[in-house]
Amino acid sequence: MRERMRTTAVAAVAVALSAALAAPAVAAGPGGGRTGDNDGHKATVRAVKAAVEGGVPGVTLRAEDRRGVWTTTAGVGNLRTERPRSPRDRYRVGSITKTFVATVLLQLEAEGRLSLDDTVDSWLPGLVTGNGHDGTRITLRQLLNHTSGIFNYTADEDFGRTYFLKDGFFEHRYDTLDPEELVRVAMSHKPDFAPGAGWNYSNTNYVLAGMVIEKATGRPYGEEIRRRVIKPLHLNGTSVPGNRTGVPAPGSRAYGKLTEDGSGPVHDVTRLNPSMASSAGEMISDSKDLNRFYRALLTGRLLPKKQLDTMTDTVAVDDRNGYGLGLMSTELSCGVTVWGHGGGIHGSISDAVTTRDGRHSLAFNFNGDWTGDPGAVIEAEYCGD
Repeated sequence: MRERMRTTAVAAVAVALSAALAAPAVAAGPGGGRTGDNDGHKATVRAVKAAVEGGVPGVTLRAEDRRGVWTTTAGVGNLRTERPRSPRDRYRVGSITKTFVATVLLQLEAEGRLSLDDTVDSWLPGLVTGNGHDGTRITLRQLLNHTSGIFNYTADEDFGRTYFLKDGFFEHRYDTLDPEELVRVAMSHKPDFAPGAGWNYSNTNYVLAGMVIEKATGRPYGEEIRRRVIKPLHLNGTSVPGNRTGVPAPGSRAYGKLTEDGSGPVHDVTRLNPSMASSAGEMISDSKDLNRFYRALLTGRLLPKKQLDTMTDTVAVDDRNGYGLGLMSTELSCGVTVWGHGGGIHGSISDAVTTRDGRHSLAFNFNGDWTGDPGAVIEAEYCGD
């Protein structure tokens, strides 16, 4: 699992391309509101087209604002058949999963079933220990806002060779990994810093958060997400796949280079066992559902005001980005602030953001993981013509 958080890469996905793919014309598609109307989205059309001209196989995007729903696609969903991408495509959303996990934990806090000030060890005794890690000093809040200092298991070199690079991926793409195994990888390293002493993005934090949900409820975290979020919001294109290796139809193929520098041939990486990402990034969704989810979240349909205020209390990442509890804020060049999350996993880079009032939402996906600038698409939608 490789992450993209707006314009900053948290874990590197190479952006070099030796030969650009042909770029089919950008086409506006039906979105339940406006069709074929680019008014107010011309910059977005240009940004999406630029992504495909730069090597992304295909893009699917959906925006919703006061004028209605607008969708656009570019490029292809299948390099072999040249089938175009669809506005209805489902795709792996990677770390967008984190917002769903944080939402469930905050719901449990609102119900009095746990506290964000609980230590990790109080829920998962003896699990976070070794090489300086100490779960008795780390709170659930610090897991959710990435101030725990816990090492990021996907940054482990052996893990990367096994699951991200060509030879390892094709040998191990269908492996089933338990959350405890992922935590053990992290515990084999020293912490990044003492709890609360800094900020560093760590997928291990959210593997642990998913395990806490199971301890607090007696049910797997995915079942709680389905029960508490997916079903109430009627997110019909959203799923927590567990060990299922495919992406439900309708969907496109997903492509990766499986190299450190983004060189070499393109590989179809659509099928994999997402347990390697666990509750840090295994979910599948579509652009319609993601817009509905973030709009519902930020307008108070999923959390009481106290918990929503806590979720949007951010730690500064840099001068434009802040990280709350599974939710990121980004101030764009025109002064607009958007809230949401990005996600990357093999063959898939996704972003979903909305304004704080929920009135302008955007969700999109690139079906290639080695190139493209999601931040440029977001800037274009909110700050362009």
